[in-house]
Amino acid sequence: MVEFPSARTVDFPSAPAVDLPDPGALPSWLPAPEQVAIPLVLALSLVLVWRLDRPRGAWGRRLRSRFVLGVPWGTLVSVLGVLAVYLFVQQGAARWRAPLTVPFSSWSYFYPLGWLLAPFSHAGPGHLVGNLTTTLAVAPLAEYYFGHFTDRRGHNPFASWRTNPWVRAFVVFPAGVFLVGLATSVFAWGPIIGFSGVAFAFVGFALVRYPLATVVAVSAQGVVRAVYRGLRDPVIVGEASASYGPPWWYGTAVQGHVLGLLLGVLLGVVVLYRRRERAGEVGRPSALRLWTGAVVLGISMTIWAIWWYRGESTYVLYRGLGVVFVFALAAVVTVAATAERRPLFGDASISLLGNASFSLLGDDSNSRFSEVSRQQVGVLALALPLAVMAGVALPVNATALDDASVPGDGPAVEVDGYTITYAEGVENGKVSVVDVSLFGETTRVTTSGVIVVNEDREIWTQEVSKGRLAFAGRAGVRVGGVGWSEVVRVQRRGWSALQGGTAYQVWLRGPDDDGWTQTYASGPAIAGPTLANGTVAVVPQDGDFLVHFRRNNSTVGQVPIPSAGENVTVGDIRFEREESNLFAAYNDTRIQIAKRESYN
Repeated sequence: MVEFPSARTVDFPSAPAVDLPDPGALPSWLPAPEQVAIPLVLALSLVLVWRLDRPRGAWGRRLRSRFVLGVPWGTLVSVLGVLAVYLFVQQGAARWRAPLTVPFSSWSYFYPLGWLLAPFSHAGPGHLVGNLTTTLAVAPLAEYYFGHFTDRRGHNPFASWRTNPWVRAFVVFPAGVFLVGLATSVFAWGPIIGFSGVAFAFVGFALVRYPLATVVAVSAQGVVRAVYRGLRDPVIVGEASASYGPPWWYGTAVQGHVLGLLLGVLLGVVVLYRRRERAGEVGRPSALRLWTGAVVLGISMTIWAIWWYRGESTYVLYRGLGVVFVFALAAVVTVAATAERRPLFGDASISLLGNASFSLLGDDSNSRFSEVSRQQVGVLALALPLAVMAGVALPVNATALDDASVPGDGPAVEVDGYTITYAEGVENGKVSVVDVSLFGETTRVTTSGVIVVNEDREIWTQEVSKGRLAFAGRAGVRVGGVGWSEVVRVQRRGWSALQGGTAYQVWLRGPDDDGWTQTYASGPAIAGPTLANGTVAVVPQDGDFLVHFRRNNSTVGQVPIPSAGENVTVGDIRFEREESNLFAAYNDTRIQIAKRESYN
């Protein structure tokens, strides 16, 4: 049995980074040739298309018929708002690739700042760019359907603030975006972060009126993203390398995406119904086009990626069930958007002989069903899954930590209400509140890694997984709030025994700490080969690593692993260190015992 003494602080020296200028590179203030060529060729291409089509102002007239000055102002205001949250609230202006994210997720209803800002915050630049490019591609189509001008003929749009085009463009549409964002945060299952729920709402809203154009717009999102990346990084050099990461579907907030899509469809259907009342059945979408558009979008935007946890670092993807779900969802959307104002069952009577007839639904069928229209049933078909999602979300998001204990036995770092520590095999404090035992999956999911707890903010999250830390060797965890943030550094060091496990230790360093504090030590790693009828193990202890030799069920001795180029002796075994490799020698036999853990 090996005892681990109390933790102590140690210093890890790091080599200074030196940036050498490239003698052939252009000055940093000059754009690369590709960055000049992209907008130039794009402009020339558009001029060529204009000359071929000769629209004679038709494009502008079409846009100005729906937009103030032909510009989707509501979309631009929404995009600038989300970008402002990333740059200034999440401090992305100072740390573009490492924004503050922990306090801006929707952890619980008891943490208002989280669910207010979560739908407009992002986990990183890739997350932000993905959502904003989707918004730029699809939201103008949704705003075109909404329109800045009233569709009532002979009505003065400036007679009321509700119909004023400027108010609709700069206030009503952005306000609707904000409210939909809050709905995706409040009624999603568990913590979310990101604008994707609203982006999916744009898709659902536009889908109702322009199904195939929405498919094209979503495809155009890839064009917008490619142009942005081409301007930002015109030349990329890559090489084959090892990488670590969970499956691509892990972390996809499918429930938030479906919620946003259904909210968008519901709002689009309501607008469609109201405009039908003014113009008869004009504008009723084709059921085939709508169903096709819904299926293509559901598949291409991975609505089918339904997943859950299965163990600590294992996840299960229900691909088949997800595809079935997309078809069913497309059917519901199609029924709701194409439903007419006619009674649900119409005339449910049949004629037998002459004027004699009888009702298939009974004598009182007309009184019971004459007022129920197909449109009402269509709205109910959309409202029902939304109600189910809300019914699940309310108890899940209303959970509180209630004096949650900090996992792990080692020391932790405290930063203004946050507790950062490392632990393994502890129950996930948030996943366990969602009961999926009915579907044969476990609700008691364990987790290992760097864990952040803040009882006041209802935060319990694994910020760095055990596997990711083992791969990289070090990580930084940023915590904070509005206007401030601090970084807690994490470092792992270990030795892998030949044909055995890995012995490792984890250290933390807070923003005000002078050195590293050991917070976790694994068990010993026992090498597979035997030498002189004994076994060798690497034992992590008090910030050091010891080589431990046992023979005949008794300990011969243990000493610290020697420095590179040196050796130590335990009994009649000599242990030699060559760079990152540890060898054991006995008489004329010499074998490798362990290798220092390397990181990427």
